[in-house]
Amino acid sequence: MAASGGRRKPYSDDPAIPVLLDVTLPNGYAYRPEIVSSSDERALVGLFATLPFKPFEFHGYLGNRRIVSYGHRYDYSLQALQVADPMPAWLVPLQRTAEDLLKLRPDSLAQALVTEYAPGAGIGWHRDKPMFEHVVSISFGGPCMLRLRRRIEGKWLRAKQIIMPRSAYILSGEARDIWEHSIPPADQLRYSVTFRDFRRNAAPERP
Repeated sequence: MAASGGRRKPYSDDPAIPVLLDVTLPNGYAYRPEIVSSSDERALVGLFATLPFKPFEFHGYLGNRRIVSYGHRYDYSLQALQVADPMPAWLVPLQRTAEDLLKLRPDSLAQALVTEYAPGAGIGWHRDKPMFEHVVSISFGGPCMLRLRRRIEGKWLRAKQIIMPRSAYILSGEARDIWEHSIPPADQLRYSVTFRDFRRNAAPERP
């Protein structure tokens, strides 16, 4: 991320905190490989290249990844949810796939974020905003490493998993609410489509 005004880079690691690596992935985390066919992936990657991406902006920082939102978007300058363009027809089959993974009714996952990770782009440590309940992210293009961490008694407990193209990972419960996650920079172009639903009474009304 490009810093503004010399402020500290968000989500950075504190080298003074010891790290404990753990092969056990947290409760509420799930990984589902090969949920999209190769032919559908090729078609979607071609479509992604035509989307009106804009750099991710966070309190004066411009991220090295680009995004476009549907349904709703989170405005960091206002610190509030805003209504975005409706879910396009081409995205609905992926939405239904994600809802099936969570056994949710249709249209429960009312927010979608399509992200373009150019080579060298990643995302720092964070938890999704508290109004979101479940998170399902579907990956396209190159693979990446998903890292998870939780601070316990002054130490970081960490886990990680390689996320392959056409696969999905799910964050809910403890993995969603307590653990942070991040994706370090990779050397291949990658796209993700992340769906979220809302906790009760958290989503803004459509006009």
